[in-house]
Formats: sequence, structure tokens, C-alpha cells
Amino acid sequence: MADPRWLEVSLTTSGELAEAVAEVLGRYCPDGVVMERDVKFLNDEDEGTPEGPVRISAYLRVDAELEEKRTQLEQSLWHLGQIQSLPAPTFKFIEDEDWMAAWKKHYQPIKVGETLLILPAWIEQTDMTRTAIKIDPAMAFGTGTHPTTRLCLELMEGRVKAGEPVIDVGCGSGILSIGALKLGAGHALAVDIDPLSTRATLSNAILNNVDDNVEVAQGSVAEIRQELYSIQQAPLVLANILAPVINRLFDAGLADLVDKGGAIILSGILADQAAGVRAKAEEKGLKFAEQRGIADWVGMVFSA
Repeated sequence: MADPRWLEVSLTTSGELAEAVAEVLGRYCPDGVVMERDVKFLNDEDEGTPEGPVRISAYLRVDAELEEKRTQLEQSLWHLGQIQSLPAPTFKFIEDEDWMAAWKKHYQPIKVGETLLILPAWIEQTDMTRTAIKIDPAMAFGTGTHPTTRLCLELMEGRVKAGEPVIDVGCGSGILSIGALKLGAGHALAVDIDPLSTRATLSNAILNNVDDNVEVAQGSVAEIRQELYSIQQAPLVLANILAPVINRLFDAGLADLVDKGGAIILSGILADQAAGVRAKAEEKGLKFAEQRGIADWVGMVFSA
């Protein structure tokens, strides 16, 4: 191992003490504190409820002041532990490296369905039998590695109508819009409430030479229905969002975006939430067509 540049300090505690512990670590680690906790879904409307212990970690720079700062930090945690019991912190030296380059080493092409290939932007295509979707994920969700994204892409095969538009609600990295265009769609309206996602979508569209056929905008179902964009309906609508959000979007008019005779593909749904989403879709007049699953996740298709 090369000379370490950071000393990681971490401990796991209850949610009740997490903020106090993070405040102590923040005094000595000005670059920030990381707090990690599991999430569970209580019901179909729950967007995610934190549960269980919290792991708090921060990093001390390895320099001439390290031992003094470590001693001060341990003393501060000891004093906090006199109020309520705390576990002893653990310390681990960390080598400084190019984290982005290290991450890219582990991100490889992914075959999806019968025809598609998710291709990291920095890797040359060698499998010419498949249609490549080049993705540089940046800060937006949708690298192709998550089951929900793969489910959407698999369900799109055979459902994209040549030359016809698609609407992608919650476009993330733009991977679904780009995939639809690569499968023959004539136009894609890609919307997301997160400006990082709209920027990533446009960047990835340019990377795939489909930017002339994609319309990227910050917004959601309400803005589409207000006729702020070029289309308000399409034969194929895509929504890879968490189940509670999908249910709320149905109340906002998500089903109205689907042309008569068209289809909507939904994903981001945990298996135990599928029945609730199906009931909501059918309440809005949609007909169940297909369901597929990968691990704990489900993708569903409904027709209008």
C-alpha cells in the first residue's frame, strides 16, 4: 500500500445519537461527515422510512497534526459517551487515489434483453450484434446496472412503434429515452424535476447522436398536461420511479399521457408494492398486460 493520505474514523450508533456523533466528527473533519442507514418501505405510499443503526464516518488528513486531532476527537467522543453509551470508534488508513478512475474499472458493458447493450461511454463497442446505448451516468440515476432500468429496457423491446413518440417521466440519465430512440422511436419527450437529470439526459443524448430527436425539459406530468412541450400524449409512456411516486403521478394524470391503444411501462416497484400499483393503474382505466421481476424489483406494462 502506498503512503496513506486519510485516516477513516467510523462508528455505528442509534439514530438518537447520530446527529451528536456527526457534530463531534465534523469539528475535526472539515471535509464532511457521511451518515448511512437502511431504508424500509412501510406501505405503498411510503417513500422510504429509515430504520436500524446509523453508521457515521469521516476522514482525518494524514499530516503533522493527525495525532493531535485524533486524540482530541477520541476525547470528545469519550465525553459524549458519558451522557449515553457509545461504541469505540474504529480507525482505518485510506490510500488517496483517483476514485472515479477506480469506479470505472468495475463498470462493464451489460447485455439487456435480446438486442440492447448498455455501454459505458469510455469503453469501445466490440459486440456489434447489439444496439449500444452509451451512458456516462454522471450524477443521475440510470446506469443500466439497476434491475428497474433493465426491466424497463427489456419491456420496451417490441413495444416501441417505429417513427412514433415516447414520453419518459422521470428520465434520470436519459437511458430509457435513448433506448427507445435506438429501438426506432421518432421522438422522445424526457422530463425530470431534477436539473441534474435533465443535463445528464441531454449530455447522454449527444453522446448517442440522438439529441436531434429528444426533447429534454424540467418538469413532470402536470407540465406535460399543461401543453408546455411539443406533445401531451404518446403510444408509449415510460416511468421508472418509486412506487409511491407512481401512485401520486396517477392522481396527477399519468394515465392520460397514454394514447388510446398505447402502453405504459412502470418500474421502480418493489415486489410487495406491485399489487397497490396495479390497483391504482386499473382505477385509472388501464388494463394489465405483463409483469416481470428481477430480485425484489418488478416492472409492469399496462395498455390504454
